[in-house]
Amino acid sequence: MKKLNLSLLLLVMVAMSSCSVVTGIFKAGAVVGVIAVIVVIGIIFWIFSMFSGRQ
Repeated sequence: MKKLNLSLLLLVMVAMSSCSVVTGIFKAGAVVGVIAVIVVIGIIFWIFSMFSGRQ
Protein backbone atom coordinates (compact mmCIF):
# COMPACT_ATOMS: atom_id res chain seq x y z
CA MET A 1 0.00 0.00 0.00
CA LYS A 2 2.81 2.40 0.86
CA LYS A 3 4.45 1.71 -2.51
CA LEU A 4 1.19 2.49 -4.26
CA ASN A 5 0.91 5.86 -2.49
CA LEU A 6 4.51 6.70 -3.34
CA SER A 7 3.95 5.77 -6.99
CA LEU A 8 0.78 7.82 -7.12
CA LEU A 9 2.57 10.80 -5.56
CA LEU A 10 5.39 10.48 -8.08
CA LEU A 11 2.90 10.28 -10.96
CA VAL A 12 1.09 13.41 -9.77
CA MET A 13 4.38 15.32 -9.41
CA VAL A 14 5.47 14.37 -12.93
CA ALA A 15 2.07 15.27 -14.39
CA MET A 16 2.00 18.66 -12.64
CA SER A 17 5.48 19.62 -13.75
CA SER A 18 4.74 18.70 -17.37
CA CYS A 19 1.62 20.85 -17.29
CA SER A 20 3.72 23.71 -15.97
CA VAL A 21 6.21 23.29 -18.82
CA VAL A 22 3.45 23.25 -21.43
CA THR A 23 1.89 26.36 -19.90
CA GLY A 24 5.24 28.15 -20.08
CA ILE A 25 5.69 27.19 -23.71
CA PHE A 26 2.25 28.48 -24.65
CA LYS A 27 2.79 31.74 -22.76
CA ALA A 28 6.12 32.27 -24.52
CA GLY A 29 4.48 31.43 -27.85
CA ALA A 30 1.73 33.94 -27.23
CA VAL A 31 4.23 36.69 -26.41
CA VAL A 32 6.30 35.92 -29.51
CA GLY A 33 3.12 35.90 -31.61
CA VAL A 34 2.03 39.30 -30.32
CA ILE A 35 5.49 40.76 -30.98
CA ALA A 36 5.50 39.27 -34.49
CA VAL A 37 2.10 40.80 -35.28
CA ILE A 38 3.24 44.22 -34.04
CA VAL A 39 6.40 44.01 -36.17
CA VAL A 40 4.46 42.98 -39.29
CA ILE A 41 1.93 45.79 -38.82
CA GLY A 42 4.81 48.25 -38.35
CA ILE A 43 6.47 47.06 -41.57
CA ILE A 44 3.19 47.38 -43.47
CA PHE A 45 2.73 50.96 -42.22
CA TRP A 46 6.35 51.79 -43.07
CA ILE A 47 5.96 50.45 -46.64
CA PHE A 48 2.65 52.28 -47.03
CA SER A 49 4.20 55.55 -45.84
CA MET A 50 7.07 55.15 -48.30
CA PHE A 51 4.66 54.85 -51.23
CA SER A 52 2.33 57.62 -50.09
CA GLY A 53 5.20 60.03 -49.34
CA ARG A 54 6.53 59.99 -52.92
CA GLN A 55 3.36 61.30 -54.57
